[in-house]
Amino acid sequence: MIVRLFIPFTALVLFFIESNLALFSPLDFNDRTVYLVPRFLFFYLIIISVYYNRERAMQYGLIFGILFDVFYLNLIGVYTVLYPIICFIAGSTVRYMHQHLATTTALAIGLMAVFEFVLYQFFYFISYTAMPIDVFVYDRLLPTIGANLLFLLMLGWIFKYLISARVLQHIE
Repeated sequence: MIVRLFIPFTALVLFFIESNLALFSPLDFNDRTVYLVPRFLFFYLIIISVYYNRERAMQYGLIFGILFDVFYLNLIGVYTVLYPIICFIAGSTVRYMHQHLATTTALAIGLMAVFEFVLYQFFYFISYTAMPIDVFVYDRLLPTIGANLLFLLMLGWIFKYLISARVLQHIE
């Protein structure tokens, strides 16, 4: 029973940790401002979609997308739509690939790059940001990918085993 609560509780903790770590961004390095955007919940949703259940991941994505839009963004619907779509893509793609953690990590990083680019294009289209594409790629996208890859390499296996424990409990 306790393992059943770990998955949503971990998602909730990651939701709050993301906002706290975002307070440390932007950083200044060698006369350049670098933006690091933590996407911990995003990766956790992908791992749920790959190792547990795509539909459950989409439900969590919808719930946390609404929460993200309500608490951190003035536009309702951006994360609410994108989180479930990314979970669907991850869950559908992994059916054609090996479910190894390295493959899942590569898939998650690729989906995060697409996610960030779609967000950038949307915000640029509605004039919410005026950041040129080259500044976005070099000062936000690449540092964000590097920081989140480090996070995923450190904690991805823990998330995988947490979800695997839930799958084993569900089978019994």
